[in-house]
Amino acid sequence: MPSPSLTTLARHALSRGRTPAAAYALLARRTRQPLACARAVCLALSIPAAEATRRLDDCHAALLAHPRPGSEADTGELLEALGVFDVPATLTDTDRAVIDLFLTAIDAMGGIRPGHRHGLDRWFTTGNLTTAYLSLAAAHPMPRTGNPARYWTTLVTAGELLTTTPTPDSRITYALTHCRTQATTHTTHP
Repeated sequence: MPSPSLTTLARHALSRGRTPAAAYALLARRTRQPLACARAVCLALSIPAAEATRRLDDCHAALLAHPRPGSEADTGELLEALGVFDVPATLTDTDRAVIDLFLTAIDAMGGIRPGHRHGLDRWFTTGNLTTAYLSLAAAHPMPRTGNPARYWTTLVTAGELLTTTPTPDSRITYALTHCRTQATTHTTHP
């Protein structure tokens, strides 16, 4: 009887409640083939092969090319934190419009910390637009390079789109109120 493929083993580990990082660690410990195991977890999560390849190419040299025995769990956690195992959401036209508004707001910030940008990119991929909105609503444009009026009015528009769902998250409503206040302040007092 032929042995199951790595993707089948990854799918089984995930179906048993393992996180993608834990499924990767389990397979990598058994096979000592980190790249193949990472790819198998991606495929088991239904991440398209071309996208999995792109993601793994980005981190291959740093994490997968020269594995140290016993580091499989740490590597799995890093792959997960980098977004390698993020499952792309199916976005609606409204979701795409909101993301476009977020990108406009990010531009109006006049600069963004790399970690914040990484988190936003992951939330865009996974469709977690509420968290992205709350994160941007809690941030502020840079004093010298940002455009506060554009930043806050763009977030007002994005928040209004996010509240069109049948049961909008109450946190968005509160953040939208904050953004409206900021937009009014920065539009009347540039």
